[in-house]
Amino acid sequence: MTTTPDALELLDADHAQLLQLFASFRELSAHGAAGPRRKALAEQICLALTIHARLEDELFYPALRVAVGDDDLLDEAEVAHAGARDLMAQVLAMAPQDALYDARVTVLGEYVQQHVRFEREQLFACARRSGLDLVRLGQRLQERQAELHAVPEALREDLLAQALA
Repeated sequence: MTTTPDALELLDADHAQLLQLFASFRELSAHGAAGPRRKALAEQICLALTIHARLEDELFYPALRVAVGDDDLLDEAEVAHAGARDLMAQVLAMAPQDALYDARVTVLGEYVQQHVRFEREQLFACARRSGLDLVRLGQRLQERQAELHAVPEALREDLLAQALA
């Protein structure tokens, strides 16, 4: 019998995947990989990051906000997501031969790395102490994740629309 990961395990698995994708991009960039390869990986990163952020924004942060009542901490997390969305929209709107393309993806990776550290050290610690049913929340996150994976093009279009707004 397999067990469902709790919310923190699921979110941290996403973090590990994202950090690995950014490391792969840095390798491609450092070795002068062709533009289409870098673009495909950057788009994969943006999709994975968009899905992850939506899970947190829609389910994890609201549940934690109710359980912990620390609006400042969760406001900071939401602002960080807004900044990441802006950078992702810029990356998606660019071509890999554009000036600063690789730099934008790299900065997005550094931004995500800092945000992951914040979540692991502060938000996850709060969640563990909060009394939240992390297993049930993990189930809800998995269900929503599956729904979001089913509409990748819609998520990409949402990001681009935000860039133009």
